[in-house]
Amino acid sequence: MQPPVTERERPRQEQEYDMADPKTFDNYINGRWVSAQDYTDNINPSDTSDIVGCYAAGSASDVAKAVEAARAAQPKWADAGVQTRFQVLSAAARLIEERAGELGDLLAREEGKPLGEATAEVKRAAQLFHFFAGEAVRNTGEITESVRPGLVVETTREPMGVVGIITPWNFPIAIPAWKIAPALAFGNAVVFKPAALTPGCAWELVNILAEAGLPAGVLNLVMGSGSTVGNAITSAPIDALSFTGSAQVGRGIATTCAENGIKVQCEMGGKNPLVVLEDADIDQAVEHAINGAYYSTGQRCTASSRLVVVADVHDEFVEKMKARMADLAVGDARAAGTVIGPAVSAQELEGNLEYVEIARGEGGEVFGGEKVSVDADGFYMTPALITGTTNAMRINREEVFGPVASVIKVADYEEALQVANDTDYGLTSGICTTNLTKANDFKRRSQAGMVMVNAPTAGVDPHVSFGGRKASSYGPREQGAAAREFYTQYKTSYTNAG
Repeated sequence: MQPPVTERERPRQEQEYDMADPKTFDNYINGRWVSAQDYTDNINPSDTSDIVGCYAAGSASDVAKAVEAARAAQPKWADAGVQTRFQVLSAAARLIEERAGELGDLLAREEGKPLGEATAEVKRAAQLFHFFAGEAVRNTGEITESVRPGLVVETTREPMGVVGIITPWNFPIAIPAWKIAPALAFGNAVVFKPAALTPGCAWELVNILAEAGLPAGVLNLVMGSGSTVGNAITSAPIDALSFTGSAQVGRGIATTCAENGIKVQCEMGGKNPLVVLEDADIDQAVEHAINGAYYSTGQRCTASSRLVVVADVHDEFVEKMKARMADLAVGDARAAGTVIGPAVSAQELEGNLEYVEIARGEGGEVFGGEKVSVDADGFYMTPALITGTTNAMRINREEVFGPVASVIKVADYEEALQVANDTDYGLTSGICTTNLTKANDFKRRSQAGMVMVNAPTAGVDPHVSFGGRKASSYGPREQGAAAREFYTQYKTSYTNAG
């Protein structure tokens, strides 16, 4: 589809959606909505006959223009002062809150996340902008006595400059928010590429920031494929790049950035264990496993994909999991009662189903995990629980980004800890126990960046750091006060006061 080439001098404040006549959505470069040569349909995974809109597929040339605009705009934005940045980010937070229902519906429609979770994600994005508005005025430095008489040493933090931001499809407004908000709060300019599968929330977020008073050029949106737009950003003359996505892509990005002298931050997935001990409240443990493994259709890097259960309670836990899974309604993300929405795309659905068959072929016993149909044509499967697995099986080594969890039976706590740590990833881990000694020991010895005790492995607070170890993360942490480590750089100044 190639609509007429146009440039719109001012951002559009609202966009009407019509299933019968989907609208076009342009890139945003230097304060203008700029059309592209090509556009891609944004398809509702709950109902493939529903086209959310036609979104620009940008080019390397678009990225170059966006970087040039960001470079020109960044110094003035940095010099605007913390009060200006506070006001813009606070205004954006309020606009997101005011439109939470509308944006939640859009998120559910384009990504397939059940409506309640989708609306909660939008509200989390508003929380993030509120928090980082405050961080803008908390960017403190230090004054230190020098070892040399008469000198005063001052340490301050300054913006990195131009930051590239590449985000995934599974949290299409929260992850952009937790990257863009700190980047802007600390005085950087941004070139932003959202996932090609879910550009709608990104477009709306950029439009909201323009409405909130963000100057032209400070935030630029170039939508499109990773192979074109993502690669162009990675090789562009930027100062820093924040990426969330697969480990394979993240490793390539980290290598390219290192070669080009670009500061880089990569969040790259997980294979997260939830340990269930014999003294756990089993009903509570089942609820945590259901939440961690299957909510958001299992499409989150913090999902509880490995359920490590001691033998004494293994059978009881499995039977209660199966009974509870029967209550998880599969359906349209915007339909009342839906707990498990569709996979985001046909490719993701087929990959999930393929992993179920791989596990079956390796000797696992599969409960659920079937492709199903609902009223509309979408990408649906029932949640899968795979028992009789070992930690050496592929289902327990490789990330499966869907409603698929496996159970590993272990003899005791020490074996459970060993199995939990036996993974290339280290994003999050969890334990269900009423034994305080073992809970504290697990927190200390778990090789994960985030540890949950008697709570789902998925679900984090916006004001504390987010990140993992091993293949899960590379570079400084995200969110909370830790975000300042990535989006700023130190300057040490010496003043002779004599």
